[in-house]
Amino acid sequence: MDSKAGDLFSAEPADAAGSGGVMGRLWLPKGLSPSVAKEWFDRRRASIRPWAGFVDHRKFTKPRNFGELCQRVVRNFDTYNSNYTFIFLGLIIYCIISSPMLLIALAVFVGAFYIIHLKSLESKLVIFGKEVTGPHQLGLAGAVSFPVFWLAGAGAAVFWVLGATMFVIGSHAAFRELEGGSEMEELFMEPV
Repeated sequence: MDSKAGDLFSAEPADAAGSGGVMGRLWLPKGLSPSVAKEWFDRRRASIRPWAGFVDHRKFTKPRNFGELCQRVVRNFDTYNSNYTFIFLGLIIYCIISSPMLLIALAVFVGAFYIIHLKSLESKLVIFGKEVTGPHQLGLAGAVSFPVFWLAGAGAAVFWVLGATMFVIGSHAAFRELEGGSEMEELFMEPV
């Protein structure tokens, strides 16, 4: 694809002159593009541990002491990092889908950003004599949709996702036995 004129998700801001109409590019921060997101997602998916071993109930035991608990948490976070990431993303998706008001709030936010983007393509968006840049447009869309997010209980949803994630992932990391336990035995310190 030689021309990016129709690419709505470009890492560069739209031309100052604008290409007119909807064919201009949607502003996204540098380094954030669909190709970068896809590459990150593919790396995570490639490093995921098998789910059957991840949830094998025979591998869950109570830690002997606080030192073993801490080692399990640290090592399991390192071992199952990608699995934990997908659990977190799954909880976010569940929270959004299960709350119709949150879906409406997200639609209002995306709609506000898109309308502001279309207005800026027609001519430079100027407020109080200053041109509004891409990040400021995103902030303006957020300000417009903030009341809807507040009514939808987005703050409660964020804390529910964080709490559920900490509980599920923390429980798994604390009670899942370490892989390669023989090499870990020599790392335990004996009480003095």
